[in-house]
Amino acid sequence: MCGLAGILTRSPGPDDGAGLERMTATLAHRGPDGSGSWHDAEAGIHLGHRRLAIIDLTDEGRQPMVSASGRYVIAFNGEIYNHPELGEELADLGHAFRGTSDTEVLLAALDQWGLVATLACCVGMFAFALWDRREHILALARDRLGEKPLYYGWMGDSFLFGSELKALQAHPAWRGEIDRDALAGFMRYSAVPAPASIYRGVRRLLPGSYLTLDDRTARGALPEPEIYWSVGGATAAGRAAPFAGGEDEAAEKLDGLLRQSIRGQMLADVPIGSFLSGGIDSSAITAIMQSLSPRPVKTFCVGYQEAGYDESASATAVARHLGTEHLNLMVTPQEAREVIPDLPRIWDEPFADSSQIPTYLVSRLTRSHVTVGLTGDGGDEVFGGYNRHLWGRRIWRRASRYPLPLRRAAAAALGGPSPRAWNLLFGAGGAALPQAMRQRLPGEKIHKLAGVLDADGYQDMYQRLIATWRHPAEVVIGSRFADLPSIIPPADHDMDIAEYMMVNDMRTYLANDILVKLDRAGMAVSLETRAPYLDHRVVEFALSLPLSMKIGEGVGKRILRQVLNRYVPHDLVDRPKMGFSVPIGDWLRGPLRPWAEDLLSESRLRADGFLEPGPVRALWREHQSRRKDRHHCLWNVLMFQSWLDHWHRKA
Repeated sequence: MCGLAGILTRSPGPDDGAGLERMTATLAHRGPDGSGSWHDAEAGIHLGHRRLAIIDLTDEGRQPMVSASGRYVIAFNGEIYNHPELGEELADLGHAFRGTSDTEVLLAALDQWGLVATLACCVGMFAFALWDRREHILALARDRLGEKPLYYGWMGDSFLFGSELKALQAHPAWRGEIDRDALAGFMRYSAVPAPASIYRGVRRLLPGSYLTLDDRTARGALPEPEIYWSVGGATAAGRAAPFAGGEDEAAEKLDGLLRQSIRGQMLADVPIGSFLSGGIDSSAITAIMQSLSPRPVKTFCVGYQEAGYDESASATAVARHLGTEHLNLMVTPQEAREVIPDLPRIWDEPFADSSQIPTYLVSRLTRSHVTVGLTGDGGDEVFGGYNRHLWGRRIWRRASRYPLPLRRAAAAALGGPSPRAWNLLFGAGGAALPQAMRQRLPGEKIHKLAGVLDADGYQDMYQRLIATWRHPAEVVIGSRFADLPSIIPPADHDMDIAEYMMVNDMRTYLANDILVKLDRAGMAVSLETRAPYLDHRVVEFALSLPLSMKIGEGVGKRILRQVLNRYVPHDLVDRPKMGFSVPIGDWLRGPLRPWAEDLLSESRLRADGFLEPGPVRALWREHQSRRKDRHHCLWNVLMFQSWLDHWHRKA
């Protein structure tokens, strides 16, 4: 895990080296163990790298690295988990290696097979910049699911690229204009949807793609990325060749694939551990890790004092059963809130998934003991773990039977009582409620249900479920944004509602939100995070399974539960899904109110000229009155305003 930055310029100048040094320095948190640069001033190419040493801690692993043939130079961020196997194959073909790094193996593969074939055979998470010295071609590439980030764009005569936006911002030619359509996308989804960035003319490379620039690329032209792997393609392949066995065979196959994935991701020359919340996803990863480890695995969890948000007791019970070396950190509300001023620096474009706070805290705890942490991220998207996957089909099939006026009336009735009132009502029901109705914070879910009952089709229902601001163009001044139809492709005519949501969650929510959150939180403290569920072999197998093996009998992740039951007793993880959050709504009515009131003041919003004060102030008053819980929408505004403070007002 590292950070990379680079420049390809049409007008080479004496300051290019200094510009690269400034860009690379901004990524020191991604690579505290060393830095390097490589220049060809005549060709106008400059590559920079910050190193977090994980595999081959010697100087033989330093970057940028030149291939043995001398043809290629690479700046690489990530890990190729199957590099030992690739190395053996390449050695049989006559390649020799100085060290043991995956970067050296990757370069040999590129020498042997070329870019596209090498991308196809790599198992891992990565983003890299590759310079072909013979053909004068720059290639940028990214892993299949989008675990590692890569931004790029032209500033004047210079094509800039880097692991984070702050690297591009450090270049002397940087002129960043906020893209109001991207801002509207952020307001809708709580994260800027790829391939956009918050700045006009700067893009994020899509997952599973690469692009190339050469001498013929016009100044200012952004080449269209080429797709070498996609969720859509893998979905079509899985449907064309579905898994033909029964559930026991599927569980056996999945167990083997997860063991293969986790074994590869446990490869490191530094201490390694895992996040453990006590839920299904992290418990399965940790259980298999422990079964593969000759010593107790180090596991980490952050706990809270607030009822309904603390997972530490469940995590401790699972850890005790597995025999891991477990550490819970109980965080006070004040300690959690102290992270908030740092969020715009860590996420250097607006980002408003409030679980960024506990993700950062558990990353910081983990980094104080190990350098690599395995996580359960991706399990919900791949195996059907979100409430919308489980309830969406049922809700729409029942709701669509009734005329629109009746659905609107039902929505009004459900949305009338406040979320707090619903929580109290469900709390009074307690153990008398059926298992399927036991939900953490049911009031929020009931209000979300009320918001979709009058949807125009299940695709509209899905858009509403994942949206924060339903109509962001009404609040973002100067935006032409109405919707993102290209972001959420239409459903195949025979695709089940739940399958449609799962596939699109992998395409969008996973790549734009979950993995951005995980990468920035881990890298902020120089922790490498790895997600075994996102091994593309696991994903492709899951996409070949019938939906009934993932969602059925009132539960999600059925096949993953069967695997977990081999390692952990059912009753230790049989609890309502908790997610990974903090009580932002309550904090905005209490200790965060002065901070928020300042950022949301009408005069400030009007002076900035990005957001309409009227809708924002109306939601703020409604939230303070407790009639509705509007913290999701308000957190988006607050994170943008806070980001604007950090990156623009102080400039």
